[in-house]
Amino acid sequence: MNRTTLAMLLLVIGNALALISDAFVKAYSGDVPVAQFVLVRTLITLVFLFPFVLRSTRRRLASGWKVQVVRAQISVFGTICMVVALNHLSLATANAIFYAAPVIVMVLAVVLFKEQLTRASLTAVVFGFVGVLVILRPVEIGWQSLAAVGVAFSLAINVLLIRRLSAEQSPMEMLLVMHVFMLPALTVISLFHWTPVTVDIALGALGSSFFILCYNMTVLIAYRWAEANKITSSEYTGMIWAILGGWVVFGEVPDAYLLIGSGMIVIPLVWLALSEQRMLKSSVSDNHVNSRRKLQAAES
Repeated sequence: MNRTTLAMLLLVIGNALALISDAFVKAYSGDVPVAQFVLVRTLITLVFLFPFVLRSTRRRLASGWKVQVVRAQISVFGTICMVVALNHLSLATANAIFYAAPVIVMVLAVVLFKEQLTRASLTAVVFGFVGVLVILRPVEIGWQSLAAVGVAFSLAINVLLIRRLSAEQSPMEMLLVMHVFMLPALTVISLFHWTPVTVDIALGALGSSFFILCYNMTVLIAYRWAEANKITSSEYTGMIWAILGGWVVFGEVPDAYLLIGSGMIVIPLVWLALSEQRMLKSSVSDNHVNSRRKLQAAES
């Protein structure tokens, strides 16, 4: 088994771990003030992250701190929205809307960075937008559904803001600094509706934090082992895990709207990833042929 195959397998496993994290949120955060649950989860996450940054320097940790402050506040909003969405929507429905994030990234990249959409990208954007509408069914849109859309937007904006961060920071350092900057806002919000931290709160926050960090580790390793364009499509197996997990653990049977809408979001994204992979292979092949022709011409 080569490294690319192993990397794809890691992403499949990683997305299953992310789904377990969502399941902990759904199972244990329903009777807790949302901001307080997120605060406890953030503190536990910092404990997990600390050993990975023991050798970091102050200069590296402080690099790009202004951008990290912005990302942290967006993450506070997005994480609170995530807890709300998971508590009121099925796992599959919430995750299907979360998967609109790559579509939003493409649109915002055009608006903010003047990037050009290819025909394949434009198709993914259009189908993704329609897919979200199919899942939400505009006549049934409520604040729970809007919370899931808020998660997708926060994920997309944070992805774009990564471009503004220093390349010398490791992913673990980025995560640590961002979570530190999340604490002030979460603390202030939590104080308005503070309740005693029960075993359920601690267990839910611990499980969610642990498994989402495991997911982050699998992603980090996978993208170091193989080129992103070769393995990205494996990320979308998360939708399959969400449908299966919701069905087996919570008895959530997906309806036709969810299945059709999810397909409209995920299939074009997978097709886009595969088409970009073919284009890259074609480009590499053409460059190789041109190099051989130049070499033959030089020799003759």
